[in-house]
Amino acid sequence: MTDTQAGAGIAPDSFDENATEPAALLSGKDFWSTREGHGIRSLVLTDGPHGVRRQSGDADHLGLNQSVPATCFPPGAGIASSWDPTLMREVGEALGREARALGVDVLLGPAINIKRSPLGGRTFEYLSEDPRLTGALAVEYVRGVQSTGVGTSVKHFAVNNQETDRMRTSAEVDARTLREIYLPAFERVVKEASPTSVMSAYNAVNGVFSSENRWLLTELLREEWGFDGLVVSDWGAIKDRVVALAAGLDLEMPGTGDAGTEAILQAVRDGRLESSVVEASVERLRTIAERTAPSGDATEIDLDAHHLLARRAAAASIVLLRNENETLPLRTGQRVAVVGELAVAPQYQGGGSSHVNPTRVDLPLDELREALGDEHVVYAPGYSRTPDEDASGLLAEARTAAASADVTVVFVGLYEEDQSEGFDREHIDLPSPHLALIEAVVGVAKKTVVVLSNGGVVTLEPWHDRVDAIVEGWALGQAVGSALADVLTGAVNPSGRLAETIPHALADTPAFLNFPGEQEVVRYGEGVFVGYRYYTSVDRAVRYPFGHGLSYTSFSVEAFEVEADGVDTAKVRVTVRNAGDRAGSDVVQLYIAPAPSPVRRPIRELGAFAKVTLEPGESTTVSLALERRAFAHWDARAARWWVDPGTYRVELGRSASEIVAVRELSLAGDVERPAALSLESTVKEWFGHAVVGPVLMQSMMADATAEQQAAAEANASALKMVESMPMGQFARFPGVDIPEEALEQLVALSVSAAMPDPASEPAL
Repeated sequence: MTDTQAGAGIAPDSFDENATEPAALLSGKDFWSTREGHGIRSLVLTDGPHGVRRQSGDADHLGLNQSVPATCFPPGAGIASSWDPTLMREVGEALGREARALGVDVLLGPAINIKRSPLGGRTFEYLSEDPRLTGALAVEYVRGVQSTGVGTSVKHFAVNNQETDRMRTSAEVDARTLREIYLPAFERVVKEASPTSVMSAYNAVNGVFSSENRWLLTELLREEWGFDGLVVSDWGAIKDRVVALAAGLDLEMPGTGDAGTEAILQAVRDGRLESSVVEASVERLRTIAERTAPSGDATEIDLDAHHLLARRAAAASIVLLRNENETLPLRTGQRVAVVGELAVAPQYQGGGSSHVNPTRVDLPLDELREALGDEHVVYAPGYSRTPDEDASGLLAEARTAAASADVTVVFVGLYEEDQSEGFDREHIDLPSPHLALIEAVVGVAKKTVVVLSNGGVVTLEPWHDRVDAIVEGWALGQAVGSALADVLTGAVNPSGRLAETIPHALADTPAFLNFPGEQEVVRYGEGVFVGYRYYTSVDRAVRYPFGHGLSYTSFSVEAFEVEADGVDTAKVRVTVRNAGDRAGSDVVQLYIAPAPSPVRRPIRELGAFAKVTLEPGESTTVSLALERRAFAHWDARAARWWVDPGTYRVELGRSASEIVAVRELSLAGDVERPAALSLESTVKEWFGHAVVGPVLMQSMMADATAEQQAAAEANASALKMVESMPMGQFARFPGVDIPEEALEQLVALSVSAAMPDPASEPAL
């Protein structure tokens, strides 16, 4: 039992009954608001992350009831592909203004869990398979929202990577994988953006539920990372209110009447909970209430301006995957066939608690007709969500339209019921009617462009090689139609880059054999080899790699320079030139290939990135810092970040799989002091010890004859048979006979050599 749980001997008769009011503040008043009292105002918390889902009247958490209209910006799957932290901040500021205008104090976002499997039901909300990209974007989201005075709630903390059995499942993850993959984005947001709150996840982590996990919420989040904000539960996540409060969870949402309050009060009376724990949580609630208090000035929002921002953000999020023979952009005067019902009934977000009631929705067909002229665009639905429609008739109509056109643009994707909170997907295939439409038109169309609308990855097989261009539209928010039209017609040059890998098949994915687990346990058996870290390390072919994205112009790189500016840091300079005839944006991607290491590391990991916009012929020099963590791995045995000394490769990539330039970089890294030995240490560890090894070898050979020394050298390979044997056992072998007192002296020598030098110890 922890000190917090045990209390400090609080006697029941010393308990102040006036504590009822402050204790009651730690449970919500209703679904979306907190209680007021003790000098603390009531707060309104409501869902994001990509729009303000402000519900009035009877409310629910799952998006079943209508909410007040608000701008629906691109969800995480879309906007992460922009690779643009500055744009993310703009969107955050707009979200904050709308939240303030709608009376919201805390917007529940950003959602930053890592995309472990494409089957995850909420991957449309999450940003990336890479923690560095996720963290950089999330920091600016929080800064943007909080610049308006509105609070944020970074979620879901932690390791919430699936919806299957999410209320019961324990995510079993080793320490190194936690530190390198699933925690860094949260850590970066906490340290760099000071979010007002963090939301705990439903699931357990290594057997302890996130909402009741003291290591997670107190030791790591508060004591190690320095978080001083409020920890709020995901809605309905708490199993035991007292255990959760003792672990560091301040606010239970939604309200559960007086049950939570009574449990807290009784625990204090019984001496199971210190009253100071209650007081600390109340003060955190007071602080967030003060930080997010409205200024009193009327807040007006320009919904037209926000829609234009949503349009710009959506266009920047679109990824041009394939463009054979410059099929795109569409050209004035071409006859264009638009097929697919998603062109008139677009999908632009996922289902569940983040579902936003948009202020308007741009339809792709309308926007293409406006851009190209009504007389140049013909439309056929091709399929229908209504099952009793004449499927063969719809396909015949689509073939006729495609045969008459210069270019056929096929709109396919996933529906909201395919990608939602509450359940995971079972496959990564497009709906069969959508596949049938692609198959129907490719045989008659002169050129075929496929436009995808999907919150999660879909396979592009078996039709990929038969189409001329593919546009990955992800989930683009309410400006879906105008943004797609902008990119398809060339009004906007596509600049999106994949924030997650598109595999050939589900069986190729790293978590395939482990997702979503069984019997309330999911084992993260792939370890740190998530996403591109896996595919590149095992040389597994993918359809499109992390970081991939085409443009209507071309870019070249020059003067790629890498220089160490410390024992574990470096600076990089590279000149990027727009070598084409259109203005466009490029993403500089730096990957780090590790030095030789005692642990198995991915072949490369994203170290830094920057997005630049250039006019035709223009160039700019980009400077990027590679800080310590870009080179470090988590040393689980010593519980520390560690930079191996040696030679690293700094790789300039068009993607995680396409490296265009490489520079080697030597780093002094961290100096490992020799480990202290014991009789349980192996023979290999003893002979390989920098201090003890030579002394041991010298003493064993001191009285040996020349013949014995020669025999020992000749049989050196035989020693490999006993390398894993503890020295205490090896020393007793016939013919070895190392005296016990000699072993004790050598152990003492190793302990002395292992004593730390504070001046040389690495930073955490």
